[in-house]
Amino acid sequence: MANSFLKRSKQTWTKISTLHPCCHTIVERDRVLVKLGAAEEKTVGGILLPSTAQSKPQGGEVVAVGEGRTIGDKKVEVSLQIGAEVVYSKYAGTEVQFNDTKHLILKEDDIIGVLETDDVKDMKPLNDRVLIKVAEAEDKTAGGLILTETTKEKPSIGTVVAVGPGPLDDEGKRQPLSVSAGSTVMYSKYAGSEFKGADGTNYIVLRVSDVMAVLS
Repeated sequence: MANSFLKRSKQTWTKISTLHPCCHTIVERDRVLVKLGAAEEKTVGGILLPSTAQSKPQGGEVVAVGEGRTIGDKKVEVSLQIGAEVVYSKYAGTEVQFNDTKHLILKEDDIIGVLETDDVKDMKPLNDRVLIKVAEAEDKTAGGLILTETTKEKPSIGTVVAVGPGPLDDEGKRQPLSVSAGSTVMYSKYAGSEFKGADGTNYIVLRVSDVMAVLS
């Protein structure tokens, strides 16, 4: 039996097609269908959040991929596998509902990286993105004044943990990135997507074009 496939328009869900349960025909070209993870129901301190205050999830499971796209004379397949746990750009994609479960239809380039464990430090960045461990903010000013968490200046320096395979050129070939794991870099202050590791360490994933300088 086919399943109803719904697309949200403002505050309503509108039926846009009827699909087979395998759902591999939902997405085309370089699109990816991701089943959304659950929103956080509690704060770090254990306070229960109402549904309106729960943070929008940025991760989920790939349940369908398109057939890829053609660049020049080369057919380029989607690099993601069904079942992969991925993280995506916060405001990307089109939200849909399939079998009463929320999903997102995304372009492959909207996927930030693949989570190989439950810890963001093990994320595998995609395309032209890099995963950076953020340097710790200074606890004191030059004059010795102790800073609170809210007054600490946001650092824009960190150590590259992992890099993506590089962007595709006009012939569909991967171009290696200009930075490598272990490099200390300075990056654009308001770029990228921020994450916190299992041990509380801050990480950021951004495009290599947002790296302004390699310091070491």
